[in-house]
Amino acid sequence: MDSTQLALLALLLGAIIGVGASLLTLIALRARERAAREAAGAVPAGITAVLDAMDDPAAVVDTSGQVIAISPTAPWLGIEKDAPLEHTGLRDLVRAARGGTTETANLRLLRGGMSSESRLVAARATRVSERYILLLVRDLSEQERLEQMRHDFIANTSHELKTPVGAVTLLAEAIELAADDPAQVRAFTARLSAEADRLGRLTGRIMNLSRLQAAEELTSVGDVAIDEVVASAVEAHLVQADSAGVELARGGDRGLYVRGDAQILKEAIGNLVANAIAYSPRGSRVGVGVRANGGVVEIAVTDQGIGIAEADQQRVFERFYRADQARSRRTGGSGLGLSIVKHAVSRHGGEIRLWSQPDRGSTFTVRLPLAEAPVIDSPVKKKKKRKPAVAGAQAVKKGRE
Repeated sequence: MDSTQLALLALLLGAIIGVGASLLTLIALRARERAAREAAGAVPAGITAVLDAMDDPAAVVDTSGQVIAISPTAPWLGIEKDAPLEHTGLRDLVRAARGGTTETANLRLLRGGMSSESRLVAARATRVSERYILLLVRDLSEQERLEQMRHDFIANTSHELKTPVGAVTLLAEAIELAADDPAQVRAFTARLSAEADRLGRLTGRIMNLSRLQAAEELTSVGDVAIDEVVASAVEAHLVQADSAGVELARGGDRGLYVRGDAQILKEAIGNLVANAIAYSPRGSRVGVGVRANGGVVEIAVTDQGIGIAEADQQRVFERFYRADQARSRRTGGSGLGLSIVKHAVSRHGGEIRLWSQPDRGSTFTVRLPLAEAPVIDSPVKKKKKRKPAVAGAQAVKKGRE
C-alpha cells in the first residue's frame, strides 16, 4: 500500500471518527435537553408525600389549571385529580402565582358534590417549578361560625333580656311603694312571678340554641322511636291546648325509628306543637301526623290558625323573629322556638319545610333520615332465663318442708 492510499485511509478514518463524535455530542445534548424538560414538568420530589400527609385540602396544579396531585381531603371542596380546577377564585389565584410570587386570598367556596353549603377558606398559591403551582386551602368556616355565634348571642341576649329585666325592676319598686296596700302587693307579686317565669323560659331557650350551635355533631346518638317523640310532645302540651280551647290529635304511621338524640327531637317537635296551639283560634284543631316516605320520616304539625304571609315565611326560622309581634307579646313568645327546631333538625341530618297561607293555617314538616328498627329481645327469651331461678327457689322450699 503506497503513501497515497494510506493518506486516503487515514482521512476516511478521521472523517468517520469526527462524524461519530459529532453524533454522540448531538445525542448527549438532546438527552440533556429532554431530561431538563422532564425535570421541569415533573412534580418536585417529596411534594406527593407531603400532600398525602396533609389534613387540609391541597393540590399541585399546572399552569393550565389542570390538577396533577391532591391531598386526601381535597375532594371535600370539589378538587379532583386529573381534572380542571373548577373554582373561579382558586383559578385566579393560581394564575396570579405564575409569575413566581406567593398569592393569598380569603374565598367563599361551595363544597363538592350536590351540597349547596358554602365554606369560608384561606387559599395560598406558590410556584414550585416552571410548570407547577402548589395550592393550599385552610377551612375557616368553624372560626367564622363561632365568631358569628358569639356576636349574635351577645347582641340578641342583651336586646331580648332588657324587657323582662326592666319589668322585674319596675315591679319590685312598685311592691316597695305599695307596701301598705296588700291587694296591690298581691297583684304586683303575681305579675312579678309571671315576668320571672318569662325570663327563665327565655334564658333556657337561649342556652338550648347556643348548645345546638356550639357543636357540629350530636354528642348522644342512639335509636329514637318517633312514637315516643310524638307522644311526649303531645302529652306535654295537653294542658296548654285545653286552656286555649284547641283540640290536639295525632295519627299516621307507627313503629318508625331515626338515629339521633331523643331529648333534642322531643324539644323540637314540642316547640312546633306549642307554636301551633299559640297561633290557633279557640275551637280549632292541631294535628301531628307521621309517615314514612321512601327513606325519610316525615313529622307534620298542622294548625288552622292565622297562617304566615309569604314575605315572612323565609324569616320565621331566624332567632327572635316574630311574624305577629302583638300575638307574640300576648303569648309570651320569645321568637326562638322555630330557630331551635331548625338547628335541631339540621344536627340530625334532616330538614324542615313550611307550607302556610294567611287565615288558612300552617304545616311544618320535619324530615329525618329513616333508620332500621332496633332488635329487641322477646319476652319469651327473658322468661326462659328466669326459669332456673324459679325452679331453684321451689327446690329450696320443698327441702325446707
